[in-house]
Amino acid sequence: MRLALVSFLYPFVVFAQPFPVRTVTIVVPFPPGSSSDLIPRALAPLMSQSMGVPVIVENRPGAGGNVGAALVARGDPSGHQVLMAPSAILATNQWLYKDPGYDSQKDLTPVINAATTPNMWVAHPDTPVKTIRDVVTQAKGKPGSLAFASGGNGTTSHLCGELLKTAANIDLLHVPYKGPAPALQDVIAGRVPLMCDNFSNVITHVRSGRLRAVALAALKRHPQAAEVPTAHESGVAGFEMGVWYGVAVPAAAPKPVVVKLNAEFAKALRDPKIAERFEQLGLTVVADSPEEFARFVAAESERMRKLVEVSGARAE
Repeated sequence: MRLALVSFLYPFVVFAQPFPVRTVTIVVPFPPGSSSDLIPRALAPLMSQSMGVPVIVENRPGAGGNVGAALVARGDPSGHQVLMAPSAILATNQWLYKDPGYDSQKDLTPVINAATTPNMWVAHPDTPVKTIRDVVTQAKGKPGSLAFASGGNGTTSHLCGELLKTAANIDLLHVPYKGPAPALQDVIAGRVPLMCDNFSNVITHVRSGRLRAVALAALKRHPQAAEVPTAHESGVAGFEMGVWYGVAVPAAAPKPVVVKLNAEFAKALRDPKIAERFEQLGLTVVADSPEEFARFVAAESERMRKLVEVSGARAE
């Protein structure tokens, strides 16, 4: 009875306390060096200065991000431990893994969508594919023979291929790798002809000539590659796949704390130096409200559920 009463009163006790009162830790469920890691490391110094407490970044990788996500979902709900939660964490993993260790819909509260970047179809320069229509035509001519690489089952680079298969009614051969880096290297080497990876991962290789841009997996062209057409405008209507980088806290976090964190992240994201840095990384700042982000997450989760179901993708 006493435990139940404490659990019931906890949010109200926290509500009455000032926030923050100690170090705020941003848990990144992926290794150092990824965009999920670079984003909070760029924001942390500005947030620390604004909030008056240290803001640090802690990497807790493992199981496709599930280790770090579960740590936060089950952890301190006071707002002093937050989760860097890209699309896989909040919208995809629950459909890919039999037991991810947390329920993204019940255990986490969306705070803000920090930034987003679309995926881009790229090809080895020697591949006789220059447009997304070429991909569709070649795939229909020889079903199951045209291959695309991915960073692994269930990654956006995999699901991007599955989405094209569904949208264009074609059959492509999926070649999964243990991460996007080795997959990209094999496309650059010509071992696999195609890949649909994160824009920020491939754009430098496109500019160097080691890869050919085929189509952007978005509804609008990217300002940093305005010459690259979208798959949507090239005949695959509504084709859209990308990565977004959100922030979440445990579901028990008080509403005023969520609002405060949203305001602090948004303030840092709107700093001109951050905008310039993110633009260099191929990222577009979003900085929406908790309510807007929650609606977006719900819609994306349902979209990913359908895509994973159709593709039969699984991860363990």
